[in-house]
Amino acid sequence: MTAPAADRSYATDAGLLARVLVPYKEHCKYLKSAEVLAGPEHTSVRCAFAIAESCYIDDTGHLNSVEANIAYNQMMYYLVAKSVREGLLPALRDWTLDDFWHHQLPDILLTRFAGTFRRPVDPRSFSGELAFRSVTRREPAGGKPFLHAETAYRYWDADGGRCDGEATLAFVNVS
Repeated sequence: MTAPAADRSYATDAGLLARVLVPYKEHCKYLKSAEVLAGPEHTSVRCAFAIAESCYIDDTGHLNSVEANIAYNQMMYYLVAKSVREGLLPALRDWTLDDFWHHQLPDILLTRFAGTFRRPVDPRSFSGELAFRSVTRREPAGGKPFLHAETAYRYWDADGGRCDGEATLAFVNVS
C-alpha cells in the first residue's frame, strides 16, 4: 500500500491525539504520532507506535494480532477525528467533533479485520499506515442508514518487519 501524492499534509495534532486516546487505559496508548495525508480522492494517516509491554500476554518479542488490532483502532479513530475537523471525507462533512466523540465507541464498528504478518514486527518501535479506500452511505430496505468504509493498513519496522491487511467499518446510528 503506497499512498498517492497528497495535496495536504497535517502534522500530529497533540491535543486531538490525546483526546482520541482518552478511552484507552494508559498502558494501551500505543499511538505516538500521526500525520494525515489528504488529496481529492485519498485520505490516509502515517503513524508511529510504541508498545512497551503487552496489555494481556507475556512478551512475545513481536507484534501480535491483538495489538495490531488495537493499533489499527487508534490510527483509525485519529484519522476519522482529523478528517472531521478538517472536512476531509465527504461522507462525514456534516459531522462536528462533538458528533465524533459521541459516535467514537458505540457507533463505529469494525466489521471485518484481516491481516497477514509477512515478517515479525518489533512492537517497541514500529510504523503504520491506514487509508480509506471508500466510504459510502448505505440505506438497507427496512433498516437504518449507515456508512460503509473499506480500509487498508500496514505496519513495518526498521528491521524489515511487515504486516498488511484490510478492514471494513460500519458507522451506525448516522442520520
